[in-house]
Amino acid sequence: MLVDARRVRAVDRGTRGSGPVVCWMSRDQRVDDNWALLFAREMALERAVPLVVVFCLFTPFLGAGLRQYGFLLRGLAEVERSLRERGIPFALLRGDPRNRIPAFVEAHRCGAVVTDFSPLRIRTAQVADVAAALEVPLYEVDAHNVVPARYVTDKREYAARTIRPKLWRTAPAFLTDFPELEEMDGPIDRWPPVDWDQVWAGLDVRGDIPEATSIVPGEAAALRCLEGFLAERLARYPEERNDPARDALSGLSPYLHFGQIAPQRAALAVQAADAPQEAKDAFLEESIVRRELAENFCLHAEDYDHMSAFPDWARTTLAEHAEDPRPALYSLEEMERAATHDEAWNAAQKEMVRTGKMHGYMRMYWGKKILEWSPTPEEALRRVILLNDRYELDGRDPNGYTGAAWSIGGVHDRPWKERPIFGKIRYMNDRGLRRKFDVDRYIRKVEALEQP
Repeated sequence: MLVDARRVRAVDRGTRGSGPVVCWMSRDQRVDDNWALLFAREMALERAVPLVVVFCLFTPFLGAGLRQYGFLLRGLAEVERSLRERGIPFALLRGDPRNRIPAFVEAHRCGAVVTDFSPLRIRTAQVADVAAALEVPLYEVDAHNVVPARYVTDKREYAARTIRPKLWRTAPAFLTDFPELEEMDGPIDRWPPVDWDQVWAGLDVRGDIPEATSIVPGEAAALRCLEGFLAERLARYPEERNDPARDALSGLSPYLHFGQIAPQRAALAVQAADAPQEAKDAFLEESIVRRELAENFCLHAEDYDHMSAFPDWARTTLAEHAEDPRPALYSLEEMERAATHDEAWNAAQKEMVRTGKMHGYMRMYWGKKILEWSPTPEEALRRVILLNDRYELDGRDPNGYTGAAWSIGGVHDRPWKERPIFGKIRYMNDRGLRRKFDVDRYIRKVEALEQP
């Protein structure tokens, strides 16, 4: 078996049909290094039936607009080209997958469905509802995590220190190279090519935030980004990753969010790179431990975007300080326009608006200040998620929801020295930024960015 069985979950075993196998692509939008696609292909070969890849374009989706859908569609066009070169058809459906996937399966008398894994509740609900509507089996394959999220632990982990040993104990067994997705012989003409002009013309999403043209979407661009990181930035990653004035991060977050590159591919490439071990370890801590901790949080806390998901101590301390005077109160609109008194915060907001990304260290500071300048913690959490999902290419992601819960509600953190507004939630201020890096250089860097 090409795919480790520990990655696979039978959502509903159903009754196997004799028709094509459907790979319902959702989160992992790539052709190579895709365990869900490999599993579907293996199943199709065993049954001697065709394989068809399906993507269901569902709008609107959790605040995503033209910026996010543009990145998605351009990447999917590359997916279609790559699949057809391998003799595998690609079909783009429009509408709610709860209706469209079962209808497609019935219309084409498909024999089984394979889909990829996401811990977000909207996706888990979709998968459960589709499974209930199907008469054929539905399998879920974790193609996103190095160690499958449902396998590494069956509970919500308290912090990185509790999940880290579990990950490193099992990761070596999963950090294997990917088999190649070989060509297939099948009735590819049964599914005609996608009319992408028609798809764009019918795209019904908010268009007030333009596409982030500085980041090229797609699987090929993701691999180029990884190669550039290995060659130019990995060696200085440990020393400079928390300095937003410098270019030391991988730049992979949009590609990871849309599944245009596998986290496992990035980890394997870093392990094999000619770089100091300290640099490799630092990157793997972020890309495996911290990222998969976020997956665990969203999988086991369905209320991951509400204060109810905060630890008890955090909810208590925020309630005790809910009436504390704020040094400044800004409306959501003022924050969106980067119209605060804090030049560093304004620069972070502008970076996100202009590029679709914000430096990770500034993202923490940005969230902390929204707590400080909002009338309530509940409103602060709402604003962090709304702005993140509206502007970031990698919004609507476990990392984003977990980062918001960390910034506002101490998730995966511990109690700190008590202070106004924050209580025992970790505090950050602009003086701390200036001790760590050249804030003025960062501000100048952002101001030099082109407007979208």
